[in-house]
Amino acid sequence: MIALLGAVFVAGGAWLLSLGGSPYYLVAGVLLLVSAVLMWRGRASGAWCFWLVLFGTFLWTWWESGADYWRWVPRLGLMIALGIVVALVQPVLPGIRRRMSYGIAAALVVAFLVAFALAFVPHGVMRAQRSAPTATMTSPASITPQPDGDWVAYGRGYDALRYTPLVQIDRDNVDRLERAWQMRTGDLPEHRWGAETTPLKVGDTLYLCTARSRVMALDARTGAVRWRFDPGVKDQDIPYTAACRGVSYFEAKGAVECPTRIIGPTLDGRLVALDARTGVPCASFGDGGQVDIKRGMGETPPGYVSVNSAPTIVRGVIVTGHQVLDGQRRWAPSGVIQGYDAVTGQLRWAWDMMRPDRTGAPPAGEEYTRGTPNMWTTATGDEALGLVYLPMGNSAADYWSGLRRPIEDRYATSLVAIDVTTGKPRWNFQTTHIDVWDYDLGSQGTLIDFPTANGPVPAVVLPSKQGDLYVLDRRTGQPLVPVDEMRVPGGGVEPERRSPTQPFSRYHTLRKRDLTERDMWGMTPIDQLYCRIRFREASYQGFYTPPESERHWIQYPGYNGGSDWGGIAIDPRRGIIVANYNDMPNFNRLVPRAEADRRGWAPREDVRGEMGGAEGAGDPQAGTPYAIDVNAGWRLDFTGLLCKEPPYGGIRAIELATGRTLWDRPFGSARGNGPFGISSGLPLEIGTPNNGGAVITASGLIFIAAATDNLIRAIDLETGEELWHDALPAGGQATPMVYAVEGRQYLVIVAAGHHFMETPPGDYVIAYALPTRSD
Repeated sequence: MIALLGAVFVAGGAWLLSLGGSPYYLVAGVLLLVSAVLMWRGRASGAWCFWLVLFGTFLWTWWESGADYWRWVPRLGLMIALGIVVALVQPVLPGIRRRMSYGIAAALVVAFLVAFALAFVPHGVMRAQRSAPTATMTSPASITPQPDGDWVAYGRGYDALRYTPLVQIDRDNVDRLERAWQMRTGDLPEHRWGAETTPLKVGDTLYLCTARSRVMALDARTGAVRWRFDPGVKDQDIPYTAACRGVSYFEAKGAVECPTRIIGPTLDGRLVALDARTGVPCASFGDGGQVDIKRGMGETPPGYVSVNSAPTIVRGVIVTGHQVLDGQRRWAPSGVIQGYDAVTGQLRWAWDMMRPDRTGAPPAGEEYTRGTPNMWTTATGDEALGLVYLPMGNSAADYWSGLRRPIEDRYATSLVAIDVTTGKPRWNFQTTHIDVWDYDLGSQGTLIDFPTANGPVPAVVLPSKQGDLYVLDRRTGQPLVPVDEMRVPGGGVEPERRSPTQPFSRYHTLRKRDLTERDMWGMTPIDQLYCRIRFREASYQGFYTPPESERHWIQYPGYNGGSDWGGIAIDPRRGIIVANYNDMPNFNRLVPRAEADRRGWAPREDVRGEMGGAEGAGDPQAGTPYAIDVNAGWRLDFTGLLCKEPPYGGIRAIELATGRTLWDRPFGSARGNGPFGISSGLPLEIGTPNNGGAVITASGLIFIAAATDNLIRAIDLETGEELWHDALPAGGQATPMVYAVEGRQYLVIVAAGHHFMETPPGDYVIAYALPTRSD
């Protein structure tokens, strides 16, 4: 065993050293081989040589890692285990005392057990820095007035605060939460499962959409189904994941038909208007109760155009974007933004950025401009200003920019404020220039009155996949906290197209420091050595490393964030932002067209059929010189573990007024994760990948699921300590919501799993509440 490990260390260590990496593995490998040969010959010096390696490994680990626990695991775990074996067998060697050997073995066993026990202690925790302020920053009802017990938009209001004034469930009683009711939607796709749904609650009814965009109304007290509507979405229309994040609610004052209505988005590119009381389509809306947003887009293969997020309704205008299937074609369907009359379904306007002179649908024989940036996530809206804030995505073909036009370069990966009256942009703020990293904006902006020296200013707080949080005046788009243009690496493929600078927010970033070879990880020193070699072989110049074709390049943070579609939550009374985030790299390579053709990579409608793996994993980018191959999270093929050390995700509280971190901790345990795809079941707080956001209650609680351990948690807003959790029957990759009916407060989560996040599939809607006296 020692000889085998030594041989691996010598071969891999020599390779690593030739790449400019650590000399430890080569030196340790030579000594391990010497140790093995000497012990094989029955010489005690072989054992002493091994102890020299173990002691040197300890010193090297301390020098490289300090007190970083997770770095110690692959460096010393296997070596200590080998040390126990050596200590037990070395008494057969001449001159070595049995008692001393067994004492060493016992000490090493104790060290191993202590080290294992330390894995159950959260590491990388930043404790709370201060008590939360109590001054009110803004009224949480300023954007979307509603009863305290309701939740009438995806983010509770169109301000997307994800904050409820309810206080019945608090720090003292949250550990008594129990399941009040549970229902199953009956909609569970066999492939590409998911939902990502946050229900609405209006009056005594919940409204939600399922994986295939079916709309349901539930009794808020019992979960009983009041009505359901099936728009007939087919499995072939499902893009990467069957994601319907939510529906929209609208009161059509004065309307005889459907005075209250639900607007349901569909994965095949429609908006359906339903009577909120009965679920019957509103016949006078559009074409028999629906509008097809694909009209005017030209060719749209199944799965290419999906409305997967709840539209935003401001001043009676339904504003919707849509997801365009990533990575398939440069000239994919248009990312046009459309505004429809919420009563009649008539198209009020369409913003095709390449046709700024047009206000409506294209004339006969023409189509909306293909390949333009789209908005696939959820917008926010300000009724008073008449503005909707669109977090825009990238142009089609995320990782190559050579055919993009100047107007695309202006609006891609930026927040665009659209005037709902005219459909024209009022302003835009770009977070990445000429984006070739898939850093499109996935998070809603959150509207708040931001405290300044001159008084509160109407603002939007914008999270990004890069981790930066920007604070902008929502009337003008001007930063309220400075944003610096800083130099970033150049070179790579199409170097003439790389921006020499990128915007960095001075307010706050969730981004960690750049990676180093020391951050590479694995279960053992062998897979860690492999990751070190891969790190040294790849192109990595830090943040914004440009794409490469001749070799892999490392993107950190990866395209899942920082912040993704779960966004942030803000307590406006305490002045605290809560942000959960991902902390993983991607391991990417641009694949030349000839090589991609040899591999048979082609757009999904031509070849892939039921294929639907991780976004970017072998996407053809037809119409460009390169396909793209993304290893999301940088997983090892043979173990499935990530090459970067934990944590892989966290949750943080930030002081709104200053952008200062109040507390920060890893988020998510290893219960649902493990090597070779086997769940460990261990409550190790490693911090896992997470998708879905948090909600905050006025009583000072954070409720969140999102992580891959299939738990929903209650966290103390002021300290970051977990107060309660429950195991879900499927993955909880959705943002929960909180409501009250008849004086009882409920917490609801949709547990549908997520194929990309590799969490168990399901079709559950689960409500929690405190027990009643009758209970």
